[in-house]
Amino acid sequence: MSTVIEKKSQVVNEIAGKLKDSVATIVVDYRGLDVSEITELRKQLREANVDFKVYKNSMVRRATETTDLSGIDEQLVGPTAIAFSNDDVIAPAKILNNFAKDHNALELKAGIIEGRVASLEEIKALASLPSREGLLSMLLNVMQAPIRGFAVATKAVADQKEEEQGA
Repeated sequence: MSTVIEKKSQVVNEIAGKLKDSVATIVVDYRGLDVSEITELRKQLREANVDFKVYKNSMVRRATETTDLSGIDEQLVGPTAIAFSNDDVIAPAKILNNFAKDHNALELKAGIIEGRVASLEEIKALASLPSREGLLSMLLNVMQAPIRGFAVATKAVADQKEEEQGA
């Protein structure tokens, strides 16, 4: 009997560790998805380095107690799967939200963003943001704009001086 309790304790510790280490955790109801759809979803999440697991709700509740994240406990009803991302806050929300648009059976429930319980609305707002690479690209464009403007102005002054000397 103690080995069963020990195994359950290991699972709870595993979940608690993932909740602590994750920058984004999304809870979904996957009821109604067939095997090929779940396989496709897992593939998309794996490519984004997102861990997608199905745990017993009671085990997740025990883990949320130890991590002070029991705010998601009310969403732990029915078949529940959890996506954990240690790297990218936006990726799991974006992938799951886009997949849910194409597959009505997938339902986003709630999540945890950087250690704070997030509502469904917050998850969907996060999913609408550009990817990390897109945000970095925007930032670089903004940072390059003044330099680009300075270079254009310098070239214009140089061209004007050349015309004056040539005339």
